[in-house]
Amino acid sequence: MRNDVVRRGRLAGERSGEMMHFLSSMGADRHLADADVLVDIAHVMMLNKQRIIEPDTAKSLLSALLTLYDNGIPDSAFGDQFEDIHAGIESYLIENTGEEVGGRLHSGRSRNDEVAACLRIRIREDILRQLTILCKLREVLLSLAGDHQDAVMPGFTHFQHAQPTTLAHYFLSYEQAFSRDFERLHETFPRVNRSPLGAAAFASTGFPINREYTADLLGFDGVIGNTMDAVASRDFALEVLADLSLLMVTVSRLCEDLILWSSAFVRFVDLDDAFCSTSSIMPQKKNPDSAEIMRAKTGSVLGAFMASAAIVKGLPMSYNRDLQELTPGLIRGVQDAKHTTGLLAEMLASATFNTGRMREEAGRGNATATDLADMLVRRFGLPFRTAHSIVGRAVQKGTPDLLNLDAAAVEITGSPLSTRGLSAIDITVALDVEKSLQEKRATGSPAKIPVAAALEERRRQLAGDREMLEKRKEQLTESVQALIREARRIVS
Repeated sequence: MRNDVVRRGRLAGERSGEMMHFLSSMGADRHLADADVLVDIAHVMMLNKQRIIEPDTAKSLLSALLTLYDNGIPDSAFGDQFEDIHAGIESYLIENTGEEVGGRLHSGRSRNDEVAACLRIRIREDILRQLTILCKLREVLLSLAGDHQDAVMPGFTHFQHAQPTTLAHYFLSYEQAFSRDFERLHETFPRVNRSPLGAAAFASTGFPINREYTADLLGFDGVIGNTMDAVASRDFALEVLADLSLLMVTVSRLCEDLILWSSAFVRFVDLDDAFCSTSSIMPQKKNPDSAEIMRAKTGSVLGAFMASAAIVKGLPMSYNRDLQELTPGLIRGVQDAKHTTGLLAEMLASATFNTGRMREEAGRGNATATDLADMLVRRFGLPFRTAHSIVGRAVQKGTPDLLNLDAAAVEITGSPLSTRGLSAIDITVALDVEKSLQEKRATGSPAKIPVAAALEERRRQLAGDREMLEKRKEQLTESVQALIREARRIVS
């Protein structure tokens, strides 16, 4: 295949291999190549419709492009002599159809709007894939919550025993967090799914193009109004990476829990062997390596966002070659998030949770002391802060039994509580873990009724999100299919 057709007119001299490698975007372009073929097909169809090229030229170009669509892009188009896949494909077309035909592909178009369109097509597909995985992850969490509604466990603040809760309540907390990640990505999709085609370098073109037609052919929701903004901006990529960074922070927190829970100190979970490794020297070890790598991948996604923001922040309007360096980080961030969340769903689904061990720990550390303070408020009309101080002082003395509560009450209020009717049985009942849980009946609480209601509501939300997602996927699939059908019709 001939050398890069873009350079030959204006530039002379041979580049060194190191320089060609430095400038090349081929590593990232392999992820954009299929989208580039679709963009080329839509552009040729628009040139034909607007009579910018002759029908026979359009047929020849579309025939060659459909061959690439059907059979894949040859490795020669990814050769080192090309700066990017866009030049590689154009050179392939010129070689196979002649310059009189292939040389017309780029009429009314720049690599600037072409690359931006390819990137948006690829990222919108990645968003839909990530949303699909998030639905699966949420489904796993809801299934686990449904199976563990009666599994009592300790809740923690500052990783200290705080108050009893249930494993179902715990899983619902993460499902709700991941549902917000779903919302953010879904709300980002329309801003990604806008067409920059027709912007050309940045000032559009004198050819009588039809931007709306190419946008419709490619399944975009519309065009980006200002042509300079269309090629110069990558806020859509930053928004996706920001969304994924927030998602991965939640992933990392969940993995941190699982890593701690799998330790010999806690023993709340047994991760499936497939997600663990052993030591090269200590034969007894079962390490939660997958969860650790997932936790680390969060740093990679955050790094991709920070690097991309740093690349864009100092760029003048409009297009600058710096933007090429953003694409590899974007692709890595998207892939890391996708692989991590997919494996996390599998790891959770295969894990075994030690509910007996959790129940043992649920009441430790005076975890129901707040309930005791609440009882004192209701029973004796004390201000909560006073009751809080009495119980806290009793805990300081060793345990909140009747003797210590009376002593604390004397210190703080001047009189014991037993003389007002407080008994050891009252204290035992107030400190009961099950009673503590079932008294928390407000919306979103860990008692059985609100947990059951939350499960029903979250399942309904997930079903709605899946239906909305499937419609989006069907729309894009139908757009691509209609594009290819129309291209084949023109050729035939």
